[in-house]
Amino acid sequence: VQLQASGGGLVQAGGSLRLSCAASRMILSVFWGYNMGWYRQTPGKEREMVAVISSDRATKYEDSVKGRFTISKDNTKRTVYLQMNSLKPEDTGVYYCNFKDANSDLWGQGTLVTVSS
Repeated sequence: VQLQASGGGLVQAGGSLRLSCAASRMILSVFWGYNMGWYRQTPGKEREMVAVISSDRATKYEDSVKGRFTISKDNTKRTVYLQMNSLKPEDTGVYYCNFKDANSDLWGQGTLVTVSS
């Protein structure tokens, strides 16, 4: 199963973007069971958690994005989203989606977000 990430781009500080990660071929019952997340990687740094949503929709955010980013999922579309508002230059990076359960750890291909000052 492939995860297809999209929605990145170039935006000015203060702007918004919505990232999407679709697993269109995934069986719904399997999709339900995954914990999902968005991670960010910048040059010279390790990939870091930005936001995660559990199978029962509990969410957790990295401190710097709290109140600005929202993670959500649509089971019928097999898609997880990251709504990013009030973007800052330090949000710049390659964003990766991740689906994880006890048996598998799936990553999307990454989508570049660039926030200009």
